[in-house]
Amino acid sequence: MSLIRFTNLAVLTLAGIALAACARESAPAPAGADTVFFGGPIYTALDAEPTIEAVAVKGGVIEAAGARAEIDKLIGPSTRIIDLKGAAMYPGFTDSHAHLLGIGMRELTLNLEGVGSVEELVDIVAANVAETKPGALVYGRGWIETGWPEGRFPNRDDLDPMSADNPVILYRADGHAAVTNSAALAAAGVDENTPDPTGGRIEKDVNGRPTGMLIDNAMNLVGGLLSEPTAAQKREAYNVASEVYTGYGWTGVHNMSVDPDDAPILEEMSDGGSLKLRVYIALDQGGLEALAKNGARKSANDHVITRAIKLYVDGALGSRGAALLAPYSDQPETSGLMLMQKEEAEALFEKAISSGVQICTHAIGDRGNRLVLDWYDEAFSAHPEATNLRWRIEHAQILDTNDIPRLAELGVIPSMQPSHAIGDLYFAPARLGADRLAGAYAWRSLIDTGSIIAGGTDAPVERGDPRIEFYAAVARKSLDGYSDENWHPEQAVSRAEALKMFTVWPAYASFQEEELGVIAPGKRADFTVFSKDIMTIPAEEILKVEPVMTVVDGEIVYEASTE
Repeated sequence: MSLIRFTNLAVLTLAGIALAACARESAPAPAGADTVFFGGPIYTALDAEPTIEAVAVKGGVIEAAGARAEIDKLIGPSTRIIDLKGAAMYPGFTDSHAHLLGIGMRELTLNLEGVGSVEELVDIVAANVAETKPGALVYGRGWIETGWPEGRFPNRDDLDPMSADNPVILYRADGHAAVTNSAALAAAGVDENTPDPTGGRIEKDVNGRPTGMLIDNAMNLVGGLLSEPTAAQKREAYNVASEVYTGYGWTGVHNMSVDPDDAPILEEMSDGGSLKLRVYIALDQGGLEALAKNGARKSANDHVITRAIKLYVDGALGSRGAALLAPYSDQPETSGLMLMQKEEAEALFEKAISSGVQICTHAIGDRGNRLVLDWYDEAFSAHPEATNLRWRIEHAQILDTNDIPRLAELGVIPSMQPSHAIGDLYFAPARLGADRLAGAYAWRSLIDTGSIIAGGTDAPVERGDPRIEFYAAVARKSLDGYSDENWHPEQAVSRAEALKMFTVWPAYASFQEEELGVIAPGKRADFTVFSKDIMTIPAEEILKVEPVMTVVDGEIVYEASTE
């Protein structure tokens, strides 16, 4: 009897479950948007309708954008309503040039940002050595000597008294130079007889003794002393970088010079939810073969895309490695370093064009930039059928004025970092002389000749803060307001153009303009919210606004504390 009752109950229960399932399948989707934003200025980055009152999001996509009265009609019983309370919302800001692993590692290793002198650098090293086992490597990054009272690079003699038993390698912020101590040089076998490697320079004193400063490819001589981070360490660094960057207000990043092994790590993290940013990857040169063979790749959620490679043609201005057409004004015995020759570039370009791989080439000096334009021009001419390459020059810092129009003519995208100008222009006049400054950080001239500029930060070379980049682009002044005629203030851009530098134009530079870059129906719901309106407040106040909210695909991935 009890068995019969149990069987009947089971039948009824199963029937109920079936009926409920049918009801769920036939029931319409919940009415209304998932989220509605209003209550502050909302900038679309569209010329036709630059500001709107409200935005509705459904399924990670912008359902509607426009007048508040119209958006209110999309509010349903489960809609989350977000009142901006006067904060300003923009399309999601994208950093078009950064090194995501380096951003995370900066937070996890010896961070030398803001060091103000050789003396302070030595003190930091001494404190670090005191906590390090004898023989263990001391590694750090972030120092910049421009503005130091000593007026020079640090050297081995500065470091040796504090670190006789520990190799020390300290990278300049730009990653194109490092200072090492005697223990590191000895461990790497570098001495008076070591020749300069191709594309590198071992700085030596008047007696031919290495000073400890290694420029560009010369850094590889001590590279064997550094252990590669493990996959677990990389995941930790990428997690930290994601938290830092979403906390600044970035919704996406173009991640440069990426180890090919890191692409699947980033995809896994993104699909798993721990990496909150969109990441567009440019692999290092070694990734071209696999990318050309297998094609572009992406994560399951489409947030991580790999379809480009990053090349280097010269070094950096601060370490006098940027390749110049004429010698450095403050060191006439050198004109910089070429890190790649035409024959190598031609082979890489041919493979990239035939397989649809985007090329992003680092070029800083006027010679480096001219050669890249020449090489690109030849490659394009040999393949007139390839019409949508969107190849880029990363940095494009110093251009001969005659070369400025060539970028638009060739369809080459300058990927530039405004903060480089307001840092470099303290020392660039001495490096370059007044005449060459006319083509330095020439944002206005590039835009006026038809270029778009993909704006970025080059973090961890720079801080990686969108407020600093936006301010630098529109004010072209130091963080404390300094500028002079050598800074060429006429090269500043309008605020509407600066907004495009971090929204519309990065989307185009990564083939994502159909989905990203503006606030409009059908686009992905990526938003950056700041406490004040950076389009209208005085320029100096831009540096003081606070990130309020960062939204990726309709998900709030960062929200400022209200406590």
